[in-house]
This record gives sequence, structure tokens and C-alpha cells, in this order.
Amino acid sequence: MNRRRNHFTIQSKYLLLILTGLCVLLMAITFTTDLFTGTLADISGYITIPFQKGISEAGSYLSDRSEELVQIRDLLQKNKELQEQIDKLTIENNNLTQEKYELNNLRSLYLLDQEYSEYQKVGAKVIGKNSGNWFHSFTVDKGKNDGIEVDMNVMSGSGLVGIVTEVGTNWARVTSIIDDSSNVSGMTLASGDNMIVSGNLELMNQNKISFSKLIDSEGKVKEGDKIVTSNISDKYLPGLLIGYITSIESDSNNLTHSGTLTPAVDFEHMDEVLIILDLKQKTENEE
Repeated sequence: MNRRRNHFTIQSKYLLLILTGLCVLLMAITFTTDLFTGTLADISGYITIPFQKGISEAGSYLSDRSEELVQIRDLLQKNKELQEQIDKLTIENNNLTQEKYELNNLRSLYLLDQEYSEYQKVGAKVIGKNSGNWFHSFTVDKGKNDGIEVDMNVMSGSGLVGIVTEVGTNWARVTSIIDDSSNVSGMTLASGDNMIVSGNLELMNQNKISFSKLIDSEGKVKEGDKIVTSNISDKYLPGLLIGYITSIESDSNNLTHSGTLTPAVDFEHMDEVLIILDLKQKTENEE
């Protein structure tokens, strides 16, 4: 048999009456005695103050972390903005560097144009080259449409680069004086003696090219002298700077001299050139 348990219950009105009486009693004790402000207060303080202190420290910690998170978000945003500014300034700086480089090249070409003002010229940009470190053979963006012809002399930097060997509608092929197949009739400004300047790609690793068959009976030629194209060249216009004598020695026949030159052109870096529109043969015929 299931027995029902009898639960003790108090009617709500009696419960309210009891609680009200208890509150009145506690109020009376509070106003008439120091029970809750004395010993009980001390006991309560030992219990509640650590909790209050812990809660206060936890609140301060959470508040500090919240402020730090706000600061971190601000710093991340500022860092992103600064990075964008750095990227923008980097691009602008690269553009300025490129423009400065191009300006220096154009200034060099302008000075070269002024130095050889007796010749008509057209500027051209290098658009291709053979493999290797040196511009011994390369292509420019000017051709027949611009009046370019085979055997026209090409200059850059401070002097002679080479000669046009092939021409298309809007392009031309240039062979430099440093190419192994190149031979240029040169002349020393010191004595007016002639020589043969030959291309040598192996010597170009030392920034040099070779010369030979120099007759210097009076011994006037020395290191540092300028070498220019001579009047007897069949393709090269006279007076174009080739380079400077680096070394000179007597040949075994004791009649001629040979040695090396430092070219007047940087054949490792080349972006723009000047093509002289005057041909050697036409110029001689007109004269």
C-alpha cells in the first residue's frame, strides 16, 4: 500500500504575519542595540570584505582589459592606415627614382647631342638584347619609318656604341663595338696616329676592349689618352669618342703597339641611344 506523506504547511497569511513580526523584531534590535554594528558587523566584514575586494579587483581587471582591447583595435586601425601610407610612399619613391634615372639618361643624351651637334640624330629606346650581361647586340624601337638605315652610327653615354646592322619597319638591330666581330678604325687625339679597335667580350668582364696596330714612332701616346673614330673609317663618322687607353705595350716587331681601352659607354646598362642619321658615305659624297 502506498502511503501518502503528510506535508506540514502554513497558510500564507500566517507566514506573512510571522515574517512581518520577525522584521519588526530585527528593526527593534537594530535601533536599541549595537548587535549588528558590533560583533556581527565584524564577523560579516571578515566574510564579505574579501568577496568585495575580489569582485572589485576582477571588475578593475576586466575594465583594464576592455580598455586595452579598445586601444589594440585603435592601434591596429592606425597601423593599417600607416601601412597604406607606407605602401603609397614606397610606390611614389620608386616612381621618383625611376624618373630620376630616366632624367639622368636623357640629360646625358642631351649633352651628347650638343657635343656632336653637327650631326642629325634621333633618339631610340632599347627594347631587346642578346643573352649575357653585355649589350653587344641589341634591338631599338626605331626603323625604316623613322629614317633609320644600315650602317648608321649609334651613340650613348659619352661616346660610340656601335652601328646599325639590320633594319625593320619599326625596329633596328645594333651591333656594338664590344662584339667579337667588330673592328673600328680609331685615332689617338694626342698624336693623330691610327689603330684598330677590336671587340672582345672576354675583356669586357674587366670593362675593357683591345686595340692593335698603333704606330707611335715618337712615343707620344700614353695611358689615359682619348681614342676617337678616325677619318679613314669606311662606316664610322670621324671624331666619335671610343674610349681611353688603359694599357699600352710594344709588339714583338718593335714597330707597332697594342693594348686595351676603357670604353666611353657603359655596355652593361643601356636604355636609350642616339642614332646619327648621317651616313659616312653620303656625308663624304656631299662634301
